[in-house]
Amino acid sequence: MTAEGFLEGRRLQLARGVLLQCIMGGYPPARFYGSDDGDLALVADPAQIHRLPWSDEPRAMAICDADELSGESSSLSTRGQLKAVIARYAAHGLAPVVATELEFFVFAPNTDPTQPFRPPVGLDGRREDGQSAFSVSSNNGLRPFFCEVYKCMAALGLPRDTFMHEMGVSQFEINLLHGDPLLLADQTFLFKHLLKEVALKHGLSVVCMAKPLAHTPGSSMHIHQSIVEIGSGKNVFTDSNGEPTAMFRHFIGGQQAGLADFTALFAPNVNSYQRLCHPYASPNNACWSHDNRAAGLRIPASSPVARRVENRLPGADANPYLAIAASLAAGLHGIEQELEPSAAIQGEFAVPDNLALPCTLHAALERLKRSQLARELFGSEFIEGYIASKTMELTSFFDEITPWERRVLAAQA
Repeated sequence: MTAEGFLEGRRLQLARGVLLQCIMGGYPPARFYGSDDGDLALVADPAQIHRLPWSDEPRAMAICDADELSGESSSLSTRGQLKAVIARYAAHGLAPVVATELEFFVFAPNTDPTQPFRPPVGLDGRREDGQSAFSVSSNNGLRPFFCEVYKCMAALGLPRDTFMHEMGVSQFEINLLHGDPLLLADQTFLFKHLLKEVALKHGLSVVCMAKPLAHTPGSSMHIHQSIVEIGSGKNVFTDSNGEPTAMFRHFIGGQQAGLADFTALFAPNVNSYQRLCHPYASPNNACWSHDNRAAGLRIPASSPVARRVENRLPGADANPYLAIAASLAAGLHGIEQELEPSAAIQGEFAVPDNLALPCTLHAALERLKRSQLARELFGSEFIEGYIASKTMELTSFFDEITPWERRVLAAQA
């Protein structure tokens, strides 16, 4: 839209079905978004209008809500779903607080998708070989890229907590500062967009797949969650003596009750399960533990005032609005129903059957399809439309024969 049109308040409308467009570009049958495929109104959030600092020509981006023409939020909008979850907390006098940790890879351009990704050539003329995890000098070969990333973050008002080289080859992680869930979802979305655009300027490719390289750690989007009282700002997970509260237990109980049903919302792609099939530091379980990275729900070591629950299931490929909404909705369900969690698990442990999660996209979609809880929390229209779109993607994946199948199975009698 032209700047003039935007400033005049011209309404931008979008076909309803676009919210269910699959990643290959197609659409599920129209019955999932209204047979007329009528319009939605895109309503810009005044707090999320940004001049894009990486653009040579003056350009701006406005994050919008997708509203029905009658004024209410569309049930197909993931941003709208997150706002609805926050409103349900507010009805209890509570406000959730979240932070996201996003991991990503920086690769050389990959013009042939049949070939593996490769690290870029750094300023030293060499490609990283995987010995730079947590090194203070590990990103020096990519310094011009990261310098512009930092400048663009500052220009967009994206505060960063820590930035580090992660365990994978040319893999990095950013921790965003905790705050309002909608703000953090917006910031996570903006940061991922920023990474892609700045990388293109520097002849690089940023990849937020959950598992872009074999035999290498995948990329997560861990979600840290706490709840405060509206007004006082008190963390309701901690009592006056600094001990965990019943609400803390119930929140964990709700997470455990919802994680398996919501796995397809946290792990939305076929590739997501490549990460979850190798569960070191990417647990595919709903166990909880104090400071144990093998548990899907980890309670980080912290002071009582900062007591929080870390959901380690989502990958970097997850929709931040939907992943945060699903995680918080599960926790609130536990609070409302006063659900008790299982016993905390420490050290080496075997995952009980009732706390194991789906390990393929097909299994996760089947679990979501059977979930009454998902329909209660997000509405049947959203859940059925989401499943329809993701089923198209899964079918498209199965329409292709992989190099592994040709290499290993062709010689079989």
